[in-house]
Amino acid sequence: MEEELNITYLVFDGHVEINKYRYLYFISFSIVYILIICSNSTIVYLIWKHQDLHEPMYIFIAALLLNAVFLSTNIYPKLLIDFLSEKQIISHQACIVQYSLFYALGSSEFLLLAAMAYDRYVSICKPLQYPTIMRKKTVIVFLTVAWLLPVCQQVGISILSSNQKLCSFTLKVVFCNNTIYKLFCVASKAISIYVVALIITVLFPLLFILFTYTRIFIISYQSSRNVRKKAAQTCLPHLLVLISFSCLCAFDIITVRLGSDFPKTVHFITILQVILCNPLLNPIVYGLKMKEISKHLKRLFCQARII
Repeated sequence: MEEELNITYLVFDGHVEINKYRYLYFISFSIVYILIICSNSTIVYLIWKHQDLHEPMYIFIAALLLNAVFLSTNIYPKLLIDFLSEKQIISHQACIVQYSLFYALGSSEFLLLAAMAYDRYVSICKPLQYPTIMRKKTVIVFLTVAWLLPVCQQVGISILSSNQKLCSFTLKVVFCNNTIYKLFCVASKAISIYVVALIITVLFPLLFILFTYTRIFIISYQSSRNVRKKAAQTCLPHLLVLISFSCLCAFDIITVRLGSDFPKTVHFITILQVILCNPLLNPIVYGLKMKEISKHLKRLFCQARII
């Protein structure tokens, strides 16, 4: 009993008319979550099953889609529980875990996109060296770094955050993000420096991606029509995902920094874009725009109709 009394709870105050629309929210977001799981898992299954998709590019796509599933699973189950609860609360420690996983998986997305950009650069600009550069070992290293590095980075900031004294217990959001810093009694210089360092580590892969695709398009423009076609088919889906995810990250930063200046409804809609758009957009972009995946996807649906 004493342990229960020592637990610090935070209140989510970002919901709009939850008492009035709780069942509508629950049904709508349940459908969205199921769509995210099914659409992403279907493409991952196709990549795993078909031997012709066991190439670095498709393995990175599968990792990116799995990352979206993990990110959604970090948010949606708790969100669905809150829709049906009288009080939308979360323990301080659970909030730090959710917050840390959210940003760790977000950083992983940028690192995976950077790995995909490098893979496309080698494939288009150095095709003869591709088999020797993009070996199985190289892919494993990229995947390991993409998932472990952000987790290790978030461990440090989680420890710092858990030791901070809270003077407020209300979050004006629907899940734990950077707004948790606004609850601290005193702004921590150590956390501020750590956050700046984390932002810089995210900017490096972003700048690398922009540099890589610039080089790809310059070389493609100077090459034959077939090379330009290959670059367009394989690079444009990655760029669409990159632009989408970068915009959503910008939304997250803006809503955190200017949260008090946003009307509650606008804030609610904006913050939901982060967890709605990207996990749903990725399987659509790769399922429709990537020729080989689209081919297997059509076969799968045709078989389902026959059955």
